[in-house]
Amino acid sequence: MNYSRLIFVCTGNTSRSPMAKAIYERMDKENHIRVFSRGLVVLFPEPANPKACAVLKNNDLDIEGHVSTALVDTDITENTLILTMTEKQKQTVMEEFENATDVYTIKEFVGMDGDVMDPYGGTLLEYEECFAELSTLVKKTVYRLNEED
Repeated sequence: MNYSRLIFVCTGNTSRSPMAKAIYERMDKENHIRVFSRGLVVLFPEPANPKACAVLKNNDLDIEGHVSTALVDTDITENTLILTMTEKQKQTVMEEFENATDVYTIKEFVGMDGDVMDPYGGTLLEYEECFAELSTLVKKTVYRLNEED
């Protein structure tokens, strides 16, 4: 499948999905896919989590100015790949968005099992561990998408 859009989805769109988007954009130099991050439970726009920002800054990435955005039907086209952080999020997307046909957890997409840990409310070290996990998963995602081209 040739995707034109990739949407990383997490719960609140303040930590995991914005981090995954930032990592992806740095790794995919060709930029042949438009990348977005969205949340499933966004009650009002909020900035990225300060610990996520700090970890990204330590890794020469920046999401200053990021504002949480809810996933909506118009985000999803027929060439959209949606990667969630957890199995539960994947199920929610599939139940609530009938036009979402290519939905995977990010681990499932790269041939692994399990969920990406949620650092919310955790220490800076836990955010760093989540960033490291996402870096590996996003790198495998970029490789897989480039192989399919």
